[in-house]
Amino acid sequence: MINNRGAEQPVAADPQTAARVIFEEFLAVSRTADAASLLALVTRLEELRADPPDPVVELLAHTLAGVVGVRARLPDGSQRLEAALRVFADHDLTGDPLFLECALLATLTLIRPHQTRPLIAPLVDRLPLDPAQRARLVAMIGLGDAWAGNLVRGQAEMLEARELAIVAERSDVQAEVTSWLVKCEALRGDLAASAVHLAEARELAARTGSAWVAGHVTESAAALHFANGDTEAWLGLLELMVASGLGVDSGLLFEYRWELATHHALCGDHAAASALLDGCPDPPFVWPGGPAMPAWRAWILNPDDPQAMAAFEAVLPALSQPAERLPRARMAWLLGGHHGRAGRRVEAVRLLEAACAGYATIGAAGMLARVAADLREVTERFSSPMPRTAPLLLAPTVGEQPLTGSEVRVAVAIADGLSNREAAERLFVSVKTVEFHLGNIFRKLGVRNRTELARRLGYLG
Repeated sequence: MINNRGAEQPVAADPQTAARVIFEEFLAVSRTADAASLLALVTRLEELRADPPDPVVELLAHTLAGVVGVRARLPDGSQRLEAALRVFADHDLTGDPLFLECALLATLTLIRPHQTRPLIAPLVDRLPLDPAQRARLVAMIGLGDAWAGNLVRGQAEMLEARELAIVAERSDVQAEVTSWLVKCEALRGDLAASAVHLAEARELAARTGSAWVAGHVTESAAALHFANGDTEAWLGLLELMVASGLGVDSGLLFEYRWELATHHALCGDHAAASALLDGCPDPPFVWPGGPAMPAWRAWILNPDDPQAMAAFEAVLPALSQPAERLPRARMAWLLGGHHGRAGRRVEAVRLLEAACAGYATIGAAGMLARVAADLREVTERFSSPMPRTAPLLLAPTVGEQPLTGSEVRVAVAIADGLSNREAAERLFVSVKTVEFHLGNIFRKLGVRNRTELARRLGYLG
C-alpha cells in the first residue's frame, strides 16, 4: 500500500487484515481526497476478493467501490452499496465499529437517511469505542437524523461528534461534521452559532486541504445566507453550486438548479429560467423531492398558469419520505408566496400554513420564522385588532441600512418587553443569536437601548 507520504508499504498476507488496512486508509483520506484519486484504493481492494467470497472482504470492497463510484458518478456505485448492505445483514457483521461505519456510509450514500438510526444507533451504544471511532459514527447518525427531518436530534449529535473529534485531535472529522452543523443550525434559526461554525469549517477545510469539506461549506454557507434573509448572497452561492455540480451526495443537485430557475422565472427572466432547465433531465424518482420535480419544472416554465400551479400543489402529498419533509415545505412556501403576491389569499394561506406546519414538524425554526413573516403579510391586514408590527423598521429612513427579516423579528420581540432569553424562546433560537441580532439592530437604527428601540417601533409615546 501507499502511506500518506507516498512510500510503498507491505500489504498483510491475510485478506481480511489487508482489506481492513486499505479501507482504513480510505477513511483517513476520504475527507480530503477527490473521487478520482480514491479509485486506486478500489482497485487494490478488488484484488483481494476471492471465490468463495469472504464476507468481511466483500463488505469492505462493496462499500469502498460504492461510495467512490457514487462520488465519481460511475454507473454501478449504487448496486455495490446495495450489495454491501446485504452482506452486512446476512452475515450479522454488527460487532465491529469499522463494519458499522460501512453500513452507515452505504445507507447515507444511497440517500436513505431515515434508516441510519434504526439500523445503526442501537449497535453503536453497545460497543466500547474510542473518541475518534465514536465521533465518526455519531456524526453520520446525526447527519441521518437531520436529513430525515429531525433537526433537533441531529444538531445535538453533530455537536457531540464535533467535541469528540476535538478530543481525538481528528481535524478532518471535525471539519466534516462542523460543515454539516452549519446548515443544521441555519435551518434551526441558530444563526450566530451557524456563523461561528461556518468560519471554523472554512479554516479546518483549508488546514486539512479538503475539497470534499469545502463543497459542504459552500452548501452550508448558502443555507445560512438564506436563513438570514440575504437573498443576493444566497443567489450568488446558488449560481456557484449549480455551475459546480454540488449536491450529488445529498440528492440536491437538481433542487439547486430548480431553485435558481424559479428565482429567474418569478423575476420575469423566463429565458434564463428555461436555459437552466433545457437539456437537464428530471432527477430519479427515488431522490428526495423526485416525484414533484416534473410538476415543479412545468410551473417554472409557466409560473402564472393556474393549471401548472394546481398540478404542482397536487403532487406535494407524494413527497412522503422523511428526507422529503424539508423540500415539501419549501415547495409549498414557493407556491404560497406566489399566490400571495398575486392576491389569491385562499391559496396563499393554505400553502403557507402547510409550509409552516412542515417546518415546525422537523424543527426548522429559522425557516418557520421566514414563512410566518410571509403569512402575516397576507393575513394581518384583515386581523382585528391589528397585531403589533414594525412598520417604521420596514421603511428605513435615508441613510439607514434595512433590517433583515430575522432582525425585525428580534426587534419586535424586544420592543414587546421580552428579555433576551424570553425572545430566544419565542423565536426558537439561542440567546447568543438574539444578542447577535440586537447588536446589529442598535447599530443600524442608531438606538442605544431597549427603550429607544421600543419608541422607534411606536410602542411608546
